[in-house]
Amino acid sequence: MSLRGYESEQEDRAGEETERTEVAPSRPPSRVTWQKLVTIPVVIVVILALTYLWLSNADLDAVSENALAGSTVRDALWAHVELTAISTFFVLIIAIPLGILLTRGVLRRASPPVMALANIGQATPALGLLALLVIWLGIGRRAALIGIIAYAVLPVLSNTIAGLRAIDPTLVDAARGIGMSPAGVLLRVELPLAVPLILAGVRTALVLNVGTATLATFGGGGGLGDLIAVGITNQRMPVLMLGSVLTVALALLVDWLASLAELLLRPRGLEAGGEK
Repeated sequence: MSLRGYESEQEDRAGEETERTEVAPSRPPSRVTWQKLVTIPVVIVVILALTYLWLSNADLDAVSENALAGSTVRDALWAHVELTAISTFFVLIIAIPLGILLTRGVLRRASPPVMALANIGQATPALGLLALLVIWLGIGRRAALIGIIAYAVLPVLSNTIAGLRAIDPTLVDAARGIGMSPAGVLLRVELPLAVPLILAGVRTALVLNVGTATLATFGGGGGLGDLIAVGITNQRMPVLMLGSVLTVALALLVDWLASLAELLLRPRGLEAGGEK
């Protein structure tokens, strides 16, 4: 083999390696960045630390000390978490199946009146709705939970309907064309494509539930609203401050967790399509 032929062969090999390198698939970008993981938790820790330092140096009287006792605050926080979790659970099992039904066949005609009813539930002032429920059901957690659920159904319901209606009909027809059953089309095509909008509604409902649960105290439902009410009634700023700060911190934490779930549960295909 001549020198010129050898050099030509080496150039061809180098060109092939370059082409293979260029077409090599790149790793998909991480869904959750370190900023997303760290920023909100750091903000929450800073807020709680500053509040603790302020309370440690505050001049507390007997009323404030009793209201800020460790067991009292812990019980109020746990009750608030329970109210939020239980109400969100019922919102999901009511709103998502109902949203699916309202996009099926003849039930589509019932969508406008059902949405109007859900709008009434959220348009009604939360405190007024809770007062009506207390008159009807009596004082207790049940009235508070129903009020919170009624107030948070709309975001999940409307986003479920919007997500399913936004799906390209040709995708549904293609799934039916390859022999998928209606349940298979719903579970394997429609719901995965509607996940981003549904999760956005769930995230909104979670934050609404954390805020609305503070009003449960006026119906005997407990929660961090007890601390806020004691602080306002007795004009004790430390008690009011702690109740408010814990509510804000819990809302930030819930929103952060929901945002992570929204990113992790989003189908990869939709994410790639959005980046293009």
